[in-house]
Amino acid sequence: MTKTLGLALLGAGRMAHVYGPKIAAHPDLRLVRVYNHRMAGAQAACDAYGGSPSDDLAVTLADPGVDAVVIATPSNTHLEYITAAAEAGKPIYCEKPLELTMDRTRASLDVLARHPVPFMLGFNRRFDPDNAALRAAVQAGEIGKLTFLMSWSREPSPPPIDYVRGSGGYFIDATIHDIDLLCWIAGERPVEVQAAASCLFDPQIGAEGDADATMTTLKFPSSALAHVNNSRQCAYGFDQRLEAFGTRGMVQTGNHRDDPLVRWTGDVTEARAPLKHFFLERYDASFHHALDAFRAALEGGTAPEPSADDGRAALAIALAAAESSRTGQALRPDYG
Repeated sequence: MTKTLGLALLGAGRMAHVYGPKIAAHPDLRLVRVYNHRMAGAQAACDAYGGSPSDDLAVTLADPGVDAVVIATPSNTHLEYITAAAEAGKPIYCEKPLELTMDRTRASLDVLARHPVPFMLGFNRRFDPDNAALRAAVQAGEIGKLTFLMSWSREPSPPPIDYVRGSGGYFIDATIHDIDLLCWIAGERPVEVQAAASCLFDPQIGAEGDADATMTTLKFPSSALAHVNNSRQCAYGFDQRLEAFGTRGMVQTGNHRDDPLVRWTGDVTEARAPLKHFFLERYDASFHHALDAFRAALEGGTAPEPSADDGRAALAIALAAAESSRTGQALRPDYG
């Protein structure tokens, strides 16, 4: 593998404009092509980040300068793009989730089994320095035996209703991030899931049969418990915190602010800057680190992580949470 990795970016929507600047700024990555089914979108991305635009997927994948692909298309299209890239022999970095249903997820895994190209799923929060440091502390035994894991993940405002309609539901769109992160920290996958969901902020979301406030509890084989609370509305910004509690102590991550200083003056008892506004600001560095991990795995000949199987497991847990929220029952995820 050459030092500079030539990439084709598939898609020209929101996530393509997250990955595009990271590719352009990375010294060992080069944007060779941007594919989009509408040429105008591909051209706009190329104007911003470099590369050549294309509305022909076969031509894009046949370009000898393309060493690997980054799939940043809508979630319900991932199977088709995974299939095309794998059949072309191109290593794949795919934005999460792997797919929106277990049937399409299994089909993706079947494709990768028939065409075993390196594959990495974009659960970027594993690559956030704070989250990685918390996991390292847990894995090193600093808090003794892990007993509780807790994740707060609250967004500043609800997304557009068109986004909600294509998201697969709140558990698959949002909670799946927390699920993957907590399983990665714990080093195991839950045997039981229980969840509750409400629509408290945006009636349009409720009218679509979706939720904007959820709580999820996971029970692991070790008997450790995890709790996730998600909200699509948060008056004070993008609230992102983790806590791991064990028999010998606790470790936590805190929220990020544009200005980390706490100010005390004669006029104000305590003043702090607002929280980072949304995932683009809070997790900015994580996308760079994720792409760099993909590049390093290809260069070193190792299997990238998170894997496609991690994606299957996270979706199985998210689907169990969604079903539990409807039935009120604790469920065992179907990892098959």
